[in-house]
Amino acid sequence: MANQAPPSVLTFAGTDPSGGAGLQADILTFASIGCHPLSVVTAITVQDTRGVDGVLAMDADWVNDQARAILEDVQVSAFKLGLLGSVENIAVIAEIMADYPDIPLLIDPILTSGRGDDLTNDDMMDAMIELLFPQATLITPNSLEARRLAFADADDEVALTSLDEAAARLLEMGSEYVLITGTHERSLEVTNTLYGENKLIKAYKWERLAGSYHGSGCTLTSAIAACMAHGLSIEEAVMEAQEYTWQTLKNGFRPGMGQFIPDRMFWARDEEDAVVNSGDGSAKTH
Repeated sequence: MANQAPPSVLTFAGTDPSGGAGLQADILTFASIGCHPLSVVTAITVQDTRGVDGVLAMDADWVNDQARAILEDVQVSAFKLGLLGSVENIAVIAEIMADYPDIPLLIDPILTSGRGDDLTNDDMMDAMIELLFPQATLITPNSLEARRLAFADADDEVALTSLDEAAARLLEMGSEYVLITGTHERSLEVTNTLYGENKLIKAYKWERLAGSYHGSGCTLTSAIAACMAHGLSIEEAVMEAQEYTWQTLKNGFRPGMGQFIPDRMFWARDEEDAVVNSGDGSAKTH
């Protein structure tokens, strides 16, 4: 008899050859949290651990065909959207999402890379706001993205607005919930804030870790999607995913000359170390 399949999560994202962010980060995170990763490539990037040097958007028909093929075959428990590549891709993805209104939709509205490279232009930002946010279960902007998205029509207000004001405007755009991450704020601790039902639901405080990380936002949103695919409520999933993400950052490593990368498989390495150091002489490192 075949084993029961784990819940499947489908990501729409751009590739990252460094494995730090994007499609590869999503796949690692889904798998680490016990989900089966499904993926649709929206863009191919030229990047390393330092930043993004080029983005080649996939043809929208290819994005549509990738998604439709897998959705006709596999039952999906959650959707996660990352770098989408073009206005045309956003329009196609919005049409696909409209056919699956009962499946949680989590959006990481990527505007720039960690280095500050622009990855989403104004037209793409407007398309996300108009076509995707009204269908979203949760959007997860960092504080800079939240202000920019909330006041896309009034750039002079971006620097002046509070995160509560930004969240209120983002909720008005249609998403059920908004989680604003506070890594970019000048505070001793990192404060992430969850909003929904036209109010602040909860603020979460985390120890600020030293260093700069490539793919932390992708990891957090993917982790929330994976937790929801397992049946957790939005508040439970947000809490569990933050704990998981913080551990990936605490155990992060620097494989290249740029940023640190979250270790999404930190728990597996901890278990391996425990076996190796158990002292029974039966296990050896490989």
